[in-house]
Amino acid sequence: MADEKQIALYNITSVVLSPGPANSVLAQINFEGAAQGLGKILATETFVVGKSTTYSQCAMVYADNGDILTYTSQGTYEIIGPFKWRRQGIGRVSDGRTLAVGGEMDLIARTFTSKYSSNE
Repeated sequence: MADEKQIALYNITSVVLSPGPANSVLAQINFEGAAQGLGKILATETFVVGKSTTYSQCAMVYADNGDILTYTSQGTYEIIGPFKWRRQGIGRVSDGRTLAVGGEMDLIARTFTSKYSSNE
């Protein structure tokens, strides 16, 4: 049974742009924050810049119980306003949990709010 939606709040610490395949541009967005039920998180999401395309994420999770976990996810995102992106995808924690994730980034305010639920 799925858990109710949990909230994660992050601060964007940097945005790095680099050339991607087929003349695309990749945006690597680094952020840090806390996620309910998981702990402190340091992460990087990589986006293929465009109106609506894909992203991938990798993260280190410092769990509330002291464990260090890893996390990966992938999915799609769309632009919803000037410098505002919405994304959704599926993530996997190294402890075996699979999470449905969604959230919104504000690149000017340097914030990222995410909601997630577990399939456990």
